[in-house]
Amino acid sequence: MKRSLASILGGLALAAGLSGAALAQETIKFAMPQDFTAVYTFVTGEYNQGQRDYLSLVNAEGGIDGRKFEALVSDTGNQPQRGIEAYNRARDQGAILFDFLSTPVSRALVPQALQDKVVMITPVHGRGDASDGETFPYIFPMMATYWSQATVLADWIETKGGGLAGKKIALVHIDSPFGREPINVLKDLAAEKGFEVSTFAYASPGNEQGSTWTEVRRYRPDYALIWGAGGGQAVSVREAIRNGIAADKILSVVWLTETDARTVGPDVMKGVKRFEAVAPGRDHPIIQRIEEKVVKPGQGAGDAGLVGSSLYNLGVATMAVAVEAARLGLADGAGGELTGERLKAGFEKIANFNAEGLMPPITITAKDHQGGGFGRVSEWNGEAWVPVTDWGAHYGEVVQKEIDAGAKGFREGR
Repeated sequence: MKRSLASILGGLALAAGLSGAALAQETIKFAMPQDFTAVYTFVTGEYNQGQRDYLSLVNAEGGIDGRKFEALVSDTGNQPQRGIEAYNRARDQGAILFDFLSTPVSRALVPQALQDKVVMITPVHGRGDASDGETFPYIFPMMATYWSQATVLADWIETKGGGLAGKKIALVHIDSPFGREPINVLKDLAAEKGFEVSTFAYASPGNEQGSTWTEVRRYRPDYALIWGAGGGQAVSVREAIRNGIAADKILSVVWLTETDARTVGPDVMKGVKRFEAVAPGRDHPIIQRIEEKVVKPGQGAGDAGLVGSSLYNLGVATMAVAVEAARLGLADGAGGELTGERLKAGFEKIANFNAEGLMPPITITAKDHQGGGFGRVSEWNGEAWVPVTDWGAHYGEVVQKEIDAGAKGFREGR
């Protein structure tokens, strides 16, 4: 994992064997301007490694109709202005798909992507209302949004954690649009289910949360939901436990990883739960093929020890969906290059796709760009993440209320 930034960002033309002219005609370019140096650091590194390794696997297996894929990787530092600059460079290079892995950066680029008719994927980040494909035709969350993640965690409390009624739930979150995403959904659920929710924010990047957790301790919650990413998540777990909240009463957004467990202490974190969008581990057909055809031949994009981690597999899954969309877009019989318009159409043809069992099945339509909002809850057992629920989606009417309101606001310029 400890590759230099220069090695991460340099030499990433995955279709290296093609001539310049052939590259221009045949290579499908996916851009990944992401945060390698500011807030998300190791999160981005593992996730991006999985993305590039999957594209390398597709190339090694012949591409799609003989067309290869190229990853255009750059660093945004989680800054919208740098993201805009990176977008413009990649767009000029012919990229037709973008993944910023940053809520503030992706939100800043939504209008431009819609205008340019290029696809932006926002898996487990970005604006939840982009699930409305009629309002956001080129934006694809394609996995459970933060709103859906909040409802999956709430359902676990309702069905396995003693019920929601009468409970006090603390949402402890990074003070950013990402951190604030689940607030309205939780408040709507609280009104419906009869529980209390209070919010506690801490400053980005989350290295210092002591005063926030002192307030949480005074609140005496039954459960704490932690909503951050990167190093701040490990800080949240440590502070929660230090302030008297039992590990099995802590539930996290998707961004809690094996690395966080090692930082906190594998035994200390035992019992903590998280939302899970993709299955971790190496016992999956796609991951095994990556090991055989990419990693063993020395073509991997990073530390081989990270293959199969939660973040790595999440990156693999995002590109598996994107490549499937490319395949479906090219299957329209039109011939010629794959454009943003054709790629969009390909996404909207995806049906019951689960990346060979790596993720819950998703179906994307012109109306629903989230793909159903499925996920599950897993628990850290001291050594690994173990699922404690099946894949599912919950409280869909509450989520849809937020999608409709947000999409309406966007259409009205609010």
